[in-house]
Amino acid sequence: MEDHAMPTKETIGCLPVDWSRDAIINRRDTYYAATQRSFVPYRNPLIIRRGQGQYVWDEQGNKLIDLLGMNLCISIGHAHPGVVAAVREQMENLAHCTTMFHHPVPAHFAEELVATMPAGHDWVVHFTNSGTEAIDLALMLSRIHTGNQDVVALRNSYHGATYGAQTLSGVQNFRHNAALLPNVTFAAEPNDYRGAFGAGAQPYLDELDRVISCTTSGRLAGMFIEPVQGYGGIVVMPDGYIKGAAERVRAAGGLLIIDEVQSGFGKTGAGMWGFEAHGVVPDIVVMAKGIGNGIPLGAVVVKREVAEAMSQKFLFHTYGANPVACAAGRVVLQVIREDNLIENARVVGAEIKARLQDLMQRYEVIGEVRGCGFMMAVELVKDRKSKEPAPEITAEIFERTRQNGLVMSKSGNYRNVLRMVPPLCLSQDDVKPIIDAFEKSFRETLAG
Repeated sequence: MEDHAMPTKETIGCLPVDWSRDAIINRRDTYYAATQRSFVPYRNPLIIRRGQGQYVWDEQGNKLIDLLGMNLCISIGHAHPGVVAAVREQMENLAHCTTMFHHPVPAHFAEELVATMPAGHDWVVHFTNSGTEAIDLALMLSRIHTGNQDVVALRNSYHGATYGAQTLSGVQNFRHNAALLPNVTFAAEPNDYRGAFGAGAQPYLDELDRVISCTTSGRLAGMFIEPVQGYGGIVVMPDGYIKGAAERVRAAGGLLIIDEVQSGFGKTGAGMWGFEAHGVVPDIVVMAKGIGNGIPLGAVVVKREVAEAMSQKFLFHTYGANPVACAAGRVVLQVIREDNLIENARVVGAEIKARLQDLMQRYEVIGEVRGCGFMMAVELVKDRKSKEPAPEITAEIFERTRQNGLVMSKSGNYRNVLRMVPPLCLSQDDVKPIIDAFEKSFRETLAG
């Protein structure tokens, strides 16, 4: 994996940057708060020096395939020349323009985002700094527009880490021991592999009926759904569930709120947005992560009549609609379209999934290979019949995949899922190295 030697120090402006491993780790441990320094997935911290396309290099010059897109934020590739040029040009003219004043770039980007939404509806955009802030805004919009307070979310879901977004998240690892917001209730997630009511949509729609009848007032503000549960371990909503849920929620006076923070921008290989495959039109769509190809940005795209409910007061996100971030976002949409990256995710993702399923035939520890497009997961179990999670083996294989040239995440409520959501530029040429690295990682771990 050695590409070339890296110098240990460099200068940015007049400030020296120390790239020595011990100094980086010690400085982070010394100056980061516990809440930020605790999330380190590898035993030996991974230090990223640079990236190009679907690849990253650590501080020692080791090249790795980034199967995580830096937590799904890199959508069209690291250091994409189009994004670099657009960001540089905007920075040279104006780094920031508060939303109190006007600038054409965010307005153009809003128009282009609206053009990706279902036709026949009047959509508007509110830019935020992050997906978590966008979730909070969507929650507030749903309650103010409907006049109702009760909200339904799914178990195994992840919507963010602020007070509001954390309240909606059904993954224990992201819920702190603190009193969260009231009037949020959870329904069982329709998980074909590990769901409480087996496979298929109908048992979970029946359960949603029970949840609305028993644990809410009967009047809803809305329901939050990820088309593919991301941190929950790449759980794809089965056919019919989102449509059926929308009917039930709307009958109770609520809105359908789709969280596309992870599944959006072509990741599923079936459209720009995950909800497109489900025959529904949401009332609110939340997006972030890949929107700016690594530049911080989020957005709520919402039907105008819903957004107007909050027109009496100004709601402000300091860097929302930042022209540099929006310039990057415009390039993301253009490149996805012009380079046919959604189709690439469908084709290459299907090939990787098929090869991983072949691997499953040789290793009993693999309970399921699942996903769609470039949202993929391998769930590891101690026994296929009982489906008992295998977090210890998962941790070992996870470490081996890094040693063998891959970056991914360890996910799910039981930390027994290897989760992959790479940049959309991952190619057919990467398939064999990826599968070879998986094969080697399983062989080395299970042989020991």
